[in-house]
Amino acid sequence: MTILCGSRIAIELSVSEHISECYCIAGSYYLHGDHCTKRLTHLICITCNMDLFSDHYITKDEGLPTRSSQQFNVIRRVYQQDALNKDANYQVPEKPWAYRCKKVISNCGFGECLINSLPIARWLPKYNTKRDLVGDLVAGATTAVMHIPQGMAYAMLAEIPPIVGLYMAFFPVLIYVIFGTSPHVSMGTFAVACLMTGKVVVQHSTPVDVVHVVNSTISEGPSLLPAYSPIQVASVVSLAVGLMQIVMWVLRLGAVSTLLSEPLVSGFTTAASFHVMASQLKDLFGIRLPHLGSNYKVIFTVIEIFKNIPNTNWAAFIISVITCTIISLNNEVLKPIVSKRSRVPVPIELLAIVIGTLASTFGNLKGVYGISLVGKIPTGLPNPQQPPLELFPKIAIDAFTITMVTYTITMSMALIFAAKEKYEVDANQELLAMGASNVFGSFFNCAPFCASLSRSYIQYQAGSKTGLTSVVSSLLIVCVLLWVGPFFEMLPRCVLASIIVVSLKGMFMQTQELAKFWKLSKLDAIVWIVTFLITLLINIDIGLGAGLVASVGALFCRSQKPYTCLLGRVLDTDLYLDIKRYRAAEEIAGIKIFHYCGGLNFASKNLFRSTLFRKIGYFKDHDQSDEDSNITKSDFEWESNVGEKVRCVIIDATALSYVDAPGIRSLVAAQRELVSSNITVLLAGANGPVLEMIETYNSLESDRLQLDTFPTVHDAVVYYKMIEAKKDAAITITT
Repeated sequence: MTILCGSRIAIELSVSEHISECYCIAGSYYLHGDHCTKRLTHLICITCNMDLFSDHYITKDEGLPTRSSQQFNVIRRVYQQDALNKDANYQVPEKPWAYRCKKVISNCGFGECLINSLPIARWLPKYNTKRDLVGDLVAGATTAVMHIPQGMAYAMLAEIPPIVGLYMAFFPVLIYVIFGTSPHVSMGTFAVACLMTGKVVVQHSTPVDVVHVVNSTISEGPSLLPAYSPIQVASVVSLAVGLMQIVMWVLRLGAVSTLLSEPLVSGFTTAASFHVMASQLKDLFGIRLPHLGSNYKVIFTVIEIFKNIPNTNWAAFIISVITCTIISLNNEVLKPIVSKRSRVPVPIELLAIVIGTLASTFGNLKGVYGISLVGKIPTGLPNPQQPPLELFPKIAIDAFTITMVTYTITMSMALIFAAKEKYEVDANQELLAMGASNVFGSFFNCAPFCASLSRSYIQYQAGSKTGLTSVVSSLLIVCVLLWVGPFFEMLPRCVLASIIVVSLKGMFMQTQELAKFWKLSKLDAIVWIVTFLITLLINIDIGLGAGLVASVGALFCRSQKPYTCLLGRVLDTDLYLDIKRYRAAEEIAGIKIFHYCGGLNFASKNLFRSTLFRKIGYFKDHDQSDEDSNITKSDFEWESNVGEKVRCVIIDATALSYVDAPGIRSLVAAQRELVSSNITVLLAGANGPVLEMIETYNSLESDRLQLDTFPTVHDAVVYYKMIEAKKDAAITITT
């Protein structure tokens, strides 16, 4: 037993002799109470590395081994839980309502609330110009260069004009700087978020060239429904996502992102990347495809591509191949070399769209080869306008899905950088930051925004220090919106499609994670496979729902197969280990020590009972398998003579995390069955909340759980042996 400074050790020399108490305080010691008449040795304080001895009552052993192998012999009384609670002055922690209200009021002062809700008020006054300014300027300029091609390309995934991608890199980002807690994530367009938005846009919007005709004739035909442009649908989706995130912030639901497990997110984003690629095939090949349904879209797209291969625009295809090859060579060969010499990467995507625009302008690619171009790009900033609120009920479910995905991805990226730079990210504050940003952006034609994996890594590597990086990036984007935008009107769409496809490599590589999940946990691998296949083959929202169901099912399966074992004692120690895993652990004759790891509740009560009875031999198991399994009562036969082999069952509850009323009721039933066979049942190692729950249950129910409880398994074993020794002594005297 380890003895620390300040610890209290009760020293019992025998059951009948007096108990003294030894206190170790910073290396000094003293005995409290009457002196004991027996000498003690080997009482060591390992914190201060001193032996404790005094005037022939505690003596020092000169032959102690080195500290790494020294042994400790600690003698104390055998504790029952009630005695330990009394000696240790145990009490249930209570926080009166007055205290709680006072704490809430003190934490909700105007100044503190303002600072907590506006993180910029904390870091901006402390901004160190000499240390941070250069890094923020370089990182901001680098990120802006990436925002331009990615924003325009990913906007195409959302079925909205490319210029909206630049709006998303400006309007919501400025709000995020004020409310966000992660200075390293690059907010704006992201492939998965834009793809999910594009699905909603296609369902509820009308092509731009039809909108004006329908809206102009709506008064003449009362049966016609109003037409919504893609920008209007995307903006109302952004508004809905923002409002949902704000509601989640009010309810303090920041931890809800944990519902999306790592296998689920990995499988979902990997499958979504195939949807992204499928959506760009038409521009890569330069062909037109008919409108496809929302379900099985990847399959139908591939079929239509094969059907229309004879109609391929070979000029567009050649440009796509060249663009993909050059960007890939840069990413795989040139970027690693440049990264060793400069924090600023080669802006290959920006060069691609500039060269593509120049080639299209001077080569008249549209007129000569019929290549599709980006088209009209307005100059300046958009006027604020209200999204069509009447669409809100129709897009609410899709908006909730986008809310969960975008928040989870953003939080995942923020936590990665927070761990590297040793700072905290407030999950609830991030909800407010993203919600306020999406609401603000919705009035300026923006779609829901999200953190980009590739841009965030490059922004971090370029030397980003604070949120000023995003401000610098946004100001450069404004320059593009005000003066440079029309230059990109002649940009071929196949160039943007090539940029998107090459950027998906990292997401495609996530398929390698399946092998890791399979080795770590078969259930996690199944969650990945289910999420991936359903998302890929059917649809992204259905796939996300299926992944959630699979994750919950995996949790339930784990709860139905907790770790259980029988414990044996390691010779001359108070250590009790799994007898199947430790050969030195031997069972004590007549005593079965059952270890249960997990929660004992309504869902696991029957499993607990059947496993307990099978382990201790109360049931005959036809299948003598060493592996635990969910076995019902019909798989057993009653062992009639178990009481002759087992006289005591100790339930090791050290790993029992939670127990509810049905779980306690199952304990009561199991105890009664064992007691009826003259088997003593003891409970050891239960934590405070479990014992408090049992006490509450006993105060409310007539069918009480009445068994002796002990702080450790060793206490229970020694106690039972003492009781048995007294019984044997009484029998001998009577005889």
